[in-house]
Amino acid sequence: MNPDSGAPQASAIGARIHKYREDVGLSLSQLANKSGISKGYLWTLENGDEHSRPSANTLYAIAEALGVLMSDLLGRTLTHEVDVSDIPVSLSDFARERDLPEADVRMLASVQFRGERPSTTRRWEYIYNAIRHSEPMDEE
Repeated sequence: MNPDSGAPQASAIGARIHKYREDVGLSLSQLANKSGISKGYLWTLENGDEHSRPSANTLYAIAEALGVLMSDLLGRTLTHEVDVSDIPVSLSDFARERDLPEADVRMLASVQFRGERPSTTRRWEYIYNAIRHSEPMDEE
């Protein structure tokens, strides 16, 4: 945090953008296309230019393209996010086996069917794969 403003430092935001971009396997060009933010500006953000202060709209577009929350990019926790201690052991095991990004684990942790969470790593894998393979449906 910047001690004067209480705002996260640009270099920390850029590092998080870079981390999440790599987690989902996007190149800088792909993130630019998906977010509508120029590749040059994304590069500037990722490389921690202290004079770059992305707007809320820019952060939202980047977060949406990466499949994370703006709070993830800012390094903040939202009060309604899933508590890490509330992640089932079977999901933790599956996430560790597949080296899932933190954002994907939190998303899965919120999944319930008829009031119950999946209880086996096999079922978590099935649900995760179903979600991942359904992405192209959004492009129709």
